[in-house]
Amino acid sequence: MLLEKRSIDYVPLAERHGKVWHLWPVWFSGDAHLATLAIGVLGIALGENLLWTAVAVIAGCAIGTFFMSFHSAQGPQLGLPQMIQSRPQFGYAGALLVWAFALVTYIGYNAFNQVLAVQALHQLAHGLPADSPALVIGFALLAAGIATVGYDSIHLAQRAVAFSMLAILTLFTVSAAFLLKIPASQWDFHDFRPTPFLTELLAAAAYQLTWSIYVSDYSRYLPKEVSIRASFWWTYLGAFVGGAWMMLVGSLAAAMFPRLDVPAALERAANGIFPGLGVLVLVGALLGLLTVAALNFYGASLTLLSVWDTFEPLKSSAGKRIASLAAAAMVSTAIALDSSSNFLHGFSNLLSVLLYLFTPWTAINLADFYLVRKGHYSVREIFNPRGMYGRWNWHGLMAYAGGFAAMIPFFSTGMYTGPVARWLGGADLSMLVGLPVSAGLYLLACRTMDLEADARAAAAADLGLEPATDATEPDEAVLSDA
Repeated sequence: MLLEKRSIDYVPLAERHGKVWHLWPVWFSGDAHLATLAIGVLGIALGENLLWTAVAVIAGCAIGTFFMSFHSAQGPQLGLPQMIQSRPQFGYAGALLVWAFALVTYIGYNAFNQVLAVQALHQLAHGLPADSPALVIGFALLAAGIATVGYDSIHLAQRAVAFSMLAILTLFTVSAAFLLKIPASQWDFHDFRPTPFLTELLAAAAYQLTWSIYVSDYSRYLPKEVSIRASFWWTYLGAFVGGAWMMLVGSLAAAMFPRLDVPAALERAANGIFPGLGVLVLVGALLGLLTVAALNFYGASLTLLSVWDTFEPLKSSAGKRIASLAAAAMVSTAIALDSSSNFLHGFSNLLSVLLYLFTPWTAINLADFYLVRKGHYSVREIFNPRGMYGRWNWHGLMAYAGGFAAMIPFFSTGMYTGPVARWLGGADLSMLVGLPVSAGLYLLACRTMDLEADARAAAAADLGLEPATDATEPDEAVLSDA
């Protein structure tokens, strides 16, 4: 298989391929792995019972996946990775703000993934050290190898993991329903604790929402005529089912074995159904963790190249993509090797920070695509440092700052708790505030724009981008299908 040659550049229509249903296994596997289990553990660890933790998981996944899935249609329409599409909202240089946050996401998640992978390997083979540097590095090399081949290899790996995990999770769930004995207290409807419930709900929503920075990366090679409805639902079903299902498995394992770490609790719960099932579930979840680490390295490399392009316009090549990928792998590995033993605490704090950083961005990006410019962008101008989108776009930057500021009183982390969060007993409702405020401020700011002139300028700039026979304008037809 040849290495992918493209990175942040436009994918011509002649190179588009794949089926829209291929998005389902990408996002099912994106969630069906060990790190997702840790999200379902949070509510249990804070004292909520299994019933209310499950309700929080399902509601949180439903909310976060809803916004994340709308980004999926941007890939086929624009033929570009997700983060480079931030330039029309924030400016050619202003987009560096959100790219820096994206790098924190990719590298932070992979550092935790590497730690969790070593814990899982230790659980599978107790002779392997639980903090082995060699295993941390080896896991990173395998994941980086998948990402190095590129887009098609990631899709194939995700598809293989998706169908394997679908079978494993079905076996586990059906068997658990009949064979596992769960304490009655875990199903007590009256034992509701609002703070753990809201913490779990927002953690699940944040986890799904942070996928927003990835989504177009894995839909940008699809044919342009793919509708918004189709890309939304195939993405939503994959991410929601994979995420909620895996979190609920984590909740169940933690409820039964609250003193064990995530991999050990999972194996013990599965072996309680029948001996050997724990190894099967753990291996499947570990493979899922490997492929999602490849997604993270791939996304980090594209984001690093976007940063590079801001300071010095570059011509995409496999070599540059591999160099940026190697840099991301080295940084995440260094963090993983230096990580503390308190995995869940660190992971929870990371999720909170990412929620705060990406809530305004996702609101602004979606508002611009669906409500302001309605899919009319110039690919050429996105890469033009002196183009129509400007160096710094005050519309997006102002809306981001305002949305972020509105969230501060609702923050609740180990580092800072806002006054509203304290009044609510530590519950974090920041996302529910940040989304409407950021979108509303952006829509208000964009009232000064001449959108008809913007659309005409975008169309004129992209004349000749594709051969005349392919230069159709499907945007309005496709958008009307949303």
